[in-house]
Parts: sequence; structure tokens; C-alpha cells
Amino acid sequence: MKIHEYQAKQLLAKSGVAVPRGVVAKSAAEAAEAFKQLNGKLAVVKSQIHAGGRGKGRFKEQPEQPGVVLVRSADEAKANASRMLGGTLVTIQTGAEGKTVQTLFVEEGLDIAAELYAAVVVDRESRRPVLILSSEGGMDIEEVAAHSPEKILREPIDAGYGLHAFQATKLAFRLGLKGQAIRSAAEFLPKLVRFFLDHDCSMTEINPLVVTGDGRLIAIDAKVTFDDNALFRHKEATELRDLAEEEPAEVRAADAGLSYVKLDGNIGCLVNGAGLAMSTMDLIKLHGGEPANFLDVGGGASVDQVSEAFRIILADANVQAVLVNIFGGIMKCDTIATALLEAYDKIGFKVPLVVRLEGTNVELARKMLAESGKSITTAVDLTDAAKKVVASLQK
Repeated sequence: MKIHEYQAKQLLAKSGVAVPRGVVAKSAAEAAEAFKQLNGKLAVVKSQIHAGGRGKGRFKEQPEQPGVVLVRSADEAKANASRMLGGTLVTIQTGAEGKTVQTLFVEEGLDIAAELYAAVVVDRESRRPVLILSSEGGMDIEEVAAHSPEKILREPIDAGYGLHAFQATKLAFRLGLKGQAIRSAAEFLPKLVRFFLDHDCSMTEINPLVVTGDGRLIAIDAKVTFDDNALFRHKEATELRDLAEEEPAEVRAADAGLSYVKLDGNIGCLVNGAGLAMSTMDLIKLHGGEPANFLDVGGGASVDQVSEAFRIILADANVQAVLVNIFGGIMKCDTIATALLEAYDKIGFKVPLVVRLEGTNVELARKMLAESGKSITTAVDLTDAAKKVVASLQK
């Protein structure tokens, strides 16, 4: 689960991580008042959406208007806020459709001497958290990683203890910090790692992490993603969820107890089991197709859940064919067949439907499909199913 920058900074501040002073604004008047409240000569008005690249992003309605802007007066804050609120911000991470800006964050300006990059993520290869740092922070960190990987520092984390003091000091020297900045890093970095661990995050990214003129490390931006599987331990985090920023179909699926992720292809997938779903998508691509979604109905889905899964898949206008791949264990094949036939009647399949069933009650399920009189193509195995669903598009 993702949250907004201003929400991330509120949580970071509670954990002792240094962040600038900022005020949330949902109107132009509130943005002007926020500038006055910060009582400085310079402030930053930031669009709040669940995407990076806002500084370089531009609004569809006003291509000259960036998603993040410096202002030097309350009037400037008000004028820019009026142009930003309600606009569609397009960044490198939103795609061409962009995201609607409904909230702004007005933050104090700082005396910035240097920009760094910091992030804590889970390293799947080493199976532990890792702190990633770079002396080349800012909007082009992706370019640094691609063209100057030697500037990216990686430090494994003890998931029980966190970041040791000697590690923080070592990293500060490797970043080229000096004097007060080293002492600030020795305090900042362990607190950032502790935040990641205590909140069960899958990612905590600070870009840029700035060094001020007086040697303080401060998180100028913050992106936090929580591990959905651990949210039951963090009520304060679940209350920060912004459904308007999430894919509607994914929200609908979650409400039905389904695991669904929308993709860019045109072949809808309904599968039971995450591993089987990944294999199904791999084989679709292997045989020249593009999956439109990841959808795992789980091992014990009901007829109603399976019917809802079909509705979600077919609601995607990009879907031109559907592949059902079920291995019946806890989920019996005849249950899937019953749900499939009910959904066929209720919703109506106007696209090719390929079904591969295997496992408990598979013979009964195959008989049900064969005797249904409906336009359903069956497959003997997964490879056969993938080939048939891709071929159905070509026809």
C-alpha cells in the first residue's frame, strides 16, 4: 500500500527522522495561508499523487505547469495552487493518462548544499533489507543507476537490530560527507532504517535527501510503501489509504477477497494460486500474447467470488480473450465450472474463452463444459491453453 508524501513525512517525523516543516492544502486559499504560516521567504508547492517524477511532470491542461514549483509569496502560492488543483499531472510513472491532483503540500524552502539519495528496500537475492545510498540524488537517479552504477552504495541491514553506528559512519565517509554532515548522517540513517523495519515497509525512499548549508541531513521528499500482508499490525497506516489513487478494479477485487493487478495486455487471466498465475502469464508471453491482468482467486473461492472475478476481467475494455487456468485442490474443478457457466449467462462472453482444468473433479467439470452448449474452448494442459488463447486473437 502506498501513501502520499505528506503522510509519509508525518510518520517519519514521529520516528525522529528529520523532515522540513510543511502544511497540507486542498484549496488555493489554503496554499496561500500555508505560505504565511511557514513564515519564510521561499516555499515549495508540491502536487500529491502516488507517483514519482512530479518535479519533471507536466499537467495535461497546462503543459508549462510543473507538478512541483518554488514560490516566494502567498500570492504566488495561491496562483500556482489554483492551476494545479484539479489538474491531471503526467509523470514518467503515471503513464500518459496521468493522475488528478486533489491535494497539495506546501513546504518550507531550505538552504541546500548537496542532494543525496537514500532508500531502504527488501533485497530478494540476499533475503534481507538493504540500505541504498548515492551521492547523486535528485530527479535523475534512474540515470545514475543505469550509467554510473559505481555511485550506488548498498549496505545490508540486520533486520533485528537495524543499522549499526559503525555502518552509518562508514557510509557517510563513502558519500563524501564532512564535519557536521557526518554526525547528522550517523543519526539520520539508523532512524530511517528503524522506521522501515518498525512499519513493515516494502520500500522507504528519500530522494532527494539533502545536506543543508549548516550540515544537517533532511528528507526533502519521501515515498513509503507498506507490505500489504503486515497491515493488520498497523492501523495508523491503513487509515492513510487513498482509494482515489488506486486502480478501481484492484480496489473492487480486494473488496471481494481476490488478488488482482491490472496489466497492459489483452488476454484476461483467471487462475488459482499466485505461482500458477505467474506461470500462466509467462506462457502467454512465450507464445506471443500479452496478459491483461494477474488474478488469483485463491484456493477456496466461492461461486460468487469467481463470478465477480469474471466481471472484473470483462470490465476491462482491453480484454479480447480470457484464459481460465485452474488446478483443483481445495478449489474443486466443478465449482469453477459452475461459476464459469453462471457468469457466462449473467455477463455474456463476447470474447474467446479458453479453459484449462486439472485436479479434483476434473472429469465432472469437463463434462459440464462440454454439455453446456456454450462457446468454450478447452485445453489439455497449460501450454495448449496458452497457444489456443493467443491463436483466438489472431482469428
